[in-house]
Amino acid sequence: MAASAYYEVRECLLKVENVSQTLGGNLILDKVNAEIHNIVRPGLHQGQVVALLGPSGIGKTRLFRILAGLDEPDTGYVLVGVDQKPVKKGEVGVVAQHYPLFKHRTVLGNLVVAGRMAGLSKAEAESKAMKLLADFRLEDQAKKYPVLLSGGQKQRVAIAQQFMCSEHFLLMDEPFSGLDLNAIERVIEMVTSIAATDELKTFIIVTHDITAALEVADTVWVLGRDRDKEGNAIPGARVQKVYNLIDMGLAWRHGVTEEPEFVALMKEIRAIYPTL
Repeated sequence: MAASAYYEVRECLLKVENVSQTLGGNLILDKVNAEIHNIVRPGLHQGQVVALLGPSGIGKTRLFRILAGLDEPDTGYVLVGVDQKPVKKGEVGVVAQHYPLFKHRTVLGNLVVAGRMAGLSKAEAESKAMKLLADFRLEDQAKKYPVLLSGGQKQRVAIAQQFMCSEHFLLMDEPFSGLDLNAIERVIEMVTSIAATDELKTFIIVTHDITAALEVADTVWVLGRDRDKEGNAIPGARVQKVYNLIDMGLAWRHGVTEEPEFVALMKEIRAIYPTL
């Protein structure tokens, strides 16, 4: 167990080991390795928030699908949970850019359906749904239909819906896409607050928004390709850089975007994008 003055790194919650994938004869991912560990802060619940960054077309979506158990890698494996079992479809919640809520069901009904599909009894599903609605500050929206919700409320319902199936893990695909600065700040606040409800809550956010990624995450993975001696990209992306924002003093802080260290890191990542 590694430790610092104000947090501890404990058991592995997600492990990506030598994951490779080829599509249409093209090597997309090549021996991807990464880990997420349980972060413990004395006196607090502290979930994990990891941002996956990389240029368009680098393979983020392919890795996203493998992490979610939706696709099988050609080689390697993904293990999830304290007991480190191979990931299976449905064990990891997935929130896409558009929120596929049932329009003809209430907010509560959407959650109960998800719980029933996960094998819960009706009573268990209703009980869990009401707890999640309370955690997500949506109790007063329980009887409303999705058409009556704001975009932010729909996003929270979609996240709660996925936690009906997955206890701790959630993948988010481009949650900041198309949002103005105020809306982005609300999403960041939401993810931060939800992560803090449970020690094992773990978010993996796939995004191209470097600023938002650095603001919301405690760890950043940068996906990219190696280069040969002539500077040409070698097929197959892997995690090229891992930034521990906690040790850099940039995690869990309000107003961090104005700090010189934050601005410097943002510029560093932007500078390496053309080399990925």
